Amino acid sequence: MSEAARALTDDIARLFARDLGAVRREIAAYPDDASLWRMLPGLPNCGGTLVMHLAGNLRHFVGAVLGGSGYVRDRDAEFGMRDASRAALDALVVATANEVERAMSALDASRLAEAYPVAIREHTVGTQRFLLHLVTHLTYHLGQLDAHRRVVTGDAQSIDAVAIAPLA
Repeated sequence: MSEAARALTDDIARLFARDLGAVRREIAAYPDDASLWRMLPGLPNCGGTLVMHLAGNLRHFVGAVLGGSGYVRDRDAEFGMRDASRAALDALVVATANEVERAMSALDASRLAEAYPVAIREHTVGTQRFLLHLVTHLTYHLGQLDAHRRVVTGDAQSIDAVAIAPLA
């Protein structure tokens, strides 16, 4: 295993941890449980749905596929649930972060050069490229979550979602 591959694996893990921490701060910044689930005109997903989707996505693709966690994804439930509390969503993100951290710390960096173990929408993609995709997918939806919270609450206050400090 090269030092560069291990460093890349560690950097990807650090980005996952930073952004999942930001998801937790976003959840905490909502004033109540109901506001997380408030639908807004023109937006396909509310904050709670975004949290459920991010957790399911990472628990499946990183935790289960790469880390062998045994998690079984229910994508329909990610988009169908409408009533989990902020505390329950926070606990879900904590569980996700723990699974991702375990999987990434145990991942042999040489696997980055290999094909990701399962096809993605009938496409074969390298593990490194797919992990980078998952990081950007997380950050993309984190931005949506931040925008949803700001509109629902009327609070333009930043939670410093993509801070540099956790990467230093």
